[in-house]
Amino acid sequence: MTTATLTPPVPKPELRRELGLASATALVAGECIAVGIFLTPAGMAKALGSPMWLLLVWLAVGAMTMTGALCYGELASRFPRAGGGYVYLQEAFGTRVAFLYGWMCLLVMDPGLTASLATGTAAYAAYIFHWSPTVIKLAAILAIWVLCFLNILSVPLSAGFMRWITWLKLSVLGLLTVWAIIFHLGSWSNFIPFVAQRPGSLPLGPALGVGVMAAFYSFGGWWEVSKIAGEVRDPSRTLQRAMIFGVLLVTAVYVLVSGVFLYLVPLEKVASDETFVAQVGSILFGPTGGIVFAAIVVICVLGGLAGFVISAPRVYYAMAKDGLFLPSVAQLHPKFGTPAAAIAIQGAIGTLLVAVSSFQQIVSYFIFVAVFFLGLTVAGLFGLRQMPPREGTILTPGYPFTPVLYLTFIVIALVVLALHAPRESALGVVVVLAGIPVYEVFQRRRTKPVVAQVSPEEASS
Repeated sequence: MTTATLTPPVPKPELRRELGLASATALVAGECIAVGIFLTPAGMAKALGSPMWLLLVWLAVGAMTMTGALCYGELASRFPRAGGGYVYLQEAFGTRVAFLYGWMCLLVMDPGLTASLATGTAAYAAYIFHWSPTVIKLAAILAIWVLCFLNILSVPLSAGFMRWITWLKLSVLGLLTVWAIIFHLGSWSNFIPFVAQRPGSLPLGPALGVGVMAAFYSFGGWWEVSKIAGEVRDPSRTLQRAMIFGVLLVTAVYVLVSGVFLYLVPLEKVASDETFVAQVGSILFGPTGGIVFAAIVVICVLGGLAGFVISAPRVYYAMAKDGLFLPSVAQLHPKFGTPAAAIAIQGAIGTLLVAVSSFQQIVSYFIFVAVFFLGLTVAGLFGLRQMPPREGTILTPGYPFTPVLYLTFIVIALVVLALHAPRESALGVVVVLAGIPVYEVFQRRRTKPVVAQVSPEEASS
């Protein structure tokens, strides 16, 4: 009589935890601080017409963003695996809701933002090198694939590049501040009167609405770091600290840079975002100011793209691991240990959108839905609090007031978005809901019973 020897299943390779606090913090700062740092302060300053109100809006939105970061910090410590919001929505509301979030990210939002950042990088580089529209597209596509290949080859390598370019970005912005003050290129009288609104600014209520929404967009992307939880060392502590440090750093940069811009250009002379940048550039660097500023913008936007290429594909990888996407996307590269297929999908769809030049409109349709999912993720914390926390969970300070404050902020943002762009908001919702039949297909495949293969010898025994 012979006995069969059972071979234990070979464990599937997992993502390597190779990233530390510096990389995670750089990702938060890198994704938030992009071209908006040069364009947003002008629009906010013109609408508000008061240095004090401009300062208060940045600080208030920074504080509100911090409440969201603290909530995400608890979620990341409860579920420290790749996928971020997808994982948290799945745990709180089930696989269908999580899939719809992933569907939005995969099909539209992530590739659209990838295309937007890549084209922005190339467009500002074209100002320096006088590229044609065709060359701009080719340069944008090249930027996408260089960063994708870096991410496929090595997560530490791509994270190192992101850290380097983020710290370079912050150093350059700091240098602008020092340069302006040391050489007395502006005037402190531009801050007087400090409180009163200048003639030509909006009434205070509408002005605050414009300022708050502009600042809200400027902080966008801080939550992306939660998607790389599967590759962060000690994620329970590291991710929350990275989001806190990152939001504080971004707030400080926005306040400082806005202050320097007002020091250089009086509020009365702020005409538009583009002319404002040209004014600041010419004051700081003379006739070559436009070229110097274009180079700085290239650094800032490329840093945002580098962070986004690292974080976004982890959602598709997590979906595939759960059986809600193509099985091959759940496979790690046999040599490099990275989610190569997920990264390639983001690069391919992003390239397609660059080629057809329709990404800006596509992204605008899904801002409402993206903000809704952000709020829904934080709302899920109330239900998850009924579950016993895993060891190492870091609870949200000030709960339940912290998530309530952030959700209030999100509801206001959703109302403003719906009123400002009702057609785009509705269309975005419809496209996301169209993912329900796709979910049902994957769900049936997921739950399909597996028929065991029986040998003839076993059948006859």
